[in-house]
Amino acid sequence: MHIPDIHSFLKTELHLLAEVTYPAKTILLVEGKVSDRMFFVKSGALRAFFYQDGKELTLEFITENQAVSSFDSFLNGTPSEFVIETLEPTTVYELHADTFHKLMENQEFQQTFHPLFYKRFSEINQRLISFIKDSPQKRYEQFLKNRPELLLRFPQHYIASYLGITSVSLSRIRNRR
Repeated sequence: MHIPDIHSFLKTELHLLAEVTYPAKTILLVEGKVSDRMFFVKSGALRAFFYQDGKELTLEFITENQAVSSFDSFLNGTPSEFVIETLEPTTVYELHADTFHKLMENQEFQQTFHPLFYKRFSEINQRLISFIKDSPQKRYEQFLKNRPELLLRFPQHYIASYLGITSVSLSRIRNRR
């Protein structure tokens, strides 16, 4: 599912999306705050991360035609366990939680969003399984296969953090190739 389809649906349904452009390094969601918005990336890039022992650990990268929120926080009104930050100048479509909950009563809206949620659930599940069963080398190979363009787009320390390894370990893995 692509963002223009979602945007087009919402534009015809009460013009509910706000298009907003943020500069790089803008925090869109603070850890511990309730997420009141979902972001659909039109252009640019974001990352979701959290702090552990003074280090930033990257959960995911979000780029064009992808959506992000702290979904548990967004859907249930609980504090977010991570930060969402722009990595580049980024234009997003924002959907507020109260509007989303009202729209969920609309069957056409549900049919538009369910595939998006199923895809996200599948991606998160695959990532969890990979962290349990795969070596760092295998995770890197999967990253190269699935999102090679990100290697040129983001700093190595963010990529290493996403893979659950140090920058030094990532350098070693890359040198073995």
